[in-house]
Amino acid sequence: MNKLIASWLGIGYIKGGGTIAAAVTCGLIYLWWQTAPGHSAWMFLFLTVIITLIGIYVGNQVESDWGKDSYRVVIDEVAGMMVTLLFLPQRLDLLIAGLVLFRFFDIVKPLYIRRMEALPGGTGVMMDDVLAGVYGNIILQAVVFILNLR
Repeated sequence: MNKLIASWLGIGYIKGGGTIAAAVTCGLIYLWWQTAPGHSAWMFLFLTVIITLIGIYVGNQVESDWGKDSYRVVIDEVAGMMVTLLFLPQRLDLLIAGLVLFRFFDIVKPLYIRRMEALPGGTGVMMDDVLAGVYGNIILQAVVFILNLR
């Protein structure tokens, strides 16, 4: 069960699994927006925290079989993508920009993101993506503020 969760239902086994997991997460978020417009930002934060904590747990569990920060573990991309979209307006353009920004920061790993990987076990697996999401969110919040997109 831990491997299934860590690989986000097997997406981690696919080449480019991190990008695919982030894109699937965007699709799920978009569907949620359509079925529950104006959803509570606090509920979204709660779900983000829960997925992050689950990711830390399963990251710890699968490390003995898969090694440290295996490419198969993509639940970190799910959490990072969710962090990127926290407290933003429900707009498709921001969703797509969030995906691009998150993947940029997650792949390039500037500004201390790479250092997060040094944290032990599942914490290191998750926190580099969470920080990439924070950076993406900060940029999007600035865009929303400057362009008055609320």
